[in-house]
Amino acid sequence: MAGLDLPFVAISIDADEHYPSHLQGGDIPYYISRAKARAYEAQLKENQLLITADTIVWADGTMLGKPKDEAEAVAMIKRLRNKTHQVYTAVTFVMRKREQPAEVTMQTVVDRTDVTFGELSDEEIQYYVQKYRPMDKAGAYGVQEWIGYVACTEMKGSYFNVMGFPVHLVYKALKQML
Repeated sequence: MAGLDLPFVAISIDADEHYPSHLQGGDIPYYISRAKARAYEAQLKENQLLITADTIVWADGTMLGKPKDEAEAVAMIKRLRNKTHQVYTAVTFVMRKREQPAEVTMQTVVDRTDVTFGELSDEEIQYYVQKYRPMDKAGAYGVQEWIGYVACTEMKGSYFNVMGFPVHLVYKALKQML
């Protein structure tokens, strides 16, 4: 958001991030992003805009969220090497308009980026996980870190989406809303 030269305040929202098991791909962050928005909706003031987001990595028909520990992080990255996976980010915009304070409007956009990783040895994966501690990242990696420099061989879509926030879609949605 800072890169868009827009003022904002970041807040933490406690929301249930469980989702129905039948959801796949981009439907998962769509659901979770909206759940985060609903968790804060009652606190939303008139003419205040709330933006929530969620990012997942989708590999071989499976959602890779944030790893629980080092072993799971290593397993996730091993699963990604020498393959293409998808990164989905959903961003939800919620606003309570002054004209209708009892109602809120909610809009969600979803972005997809295809990311291809090349060869990574077990030692390189172990090095990355131990040094960069990617336990707070979907799919156990940050493309802006060492692993992105050495393993990301191709990307179709937004780099910023892979970082967890598709700025171009946010900007486009804000232009339409405001």
